[in-house]
Amino acid sequence: QVQLVESGGGLVQPGGSLRLSCAASGIWVSISAMGWYRQAPGKQRELVATITTRGRASYADSVKGRFAASRDNIENTVYLQMNSLKPEDTAVYYCNADNLRGKVYWGQGTQVAVSS
Repeated sequence: QVQLVESGGGLVQPGGSLRLSCAASGIWVSISAMGWYRQAPGKQRELVATITTRGRASYADSVKGRFAASRDNIENTVYLQMNSLKPEDTAVYYCNADNLRGKVYWGQGTQVAVSS
């Protein structure tokens, strides 16, 4: 059974930082295409960052230069370091894993709120 468990969300002031974690079980992050998505109230879920099986990260324009995605193959965990947070980054953040064989899995999400 595949499980993705996000953690690290919370309330932070504008300009602050948070580090999200996504601990995977039942699937290897090193051979999966991993992604971070977010969904703000009243909006559609949007892609934030991806990590390929080769470890290459790419980002949405709205977070480029502020967010950094990474993975730890030993811990089987992916991370999203979020710096210079803005109120518009407020959303539920979801981890996503594509096993590249037709299956896509989602975590339960972690809430990030950026407010003074």
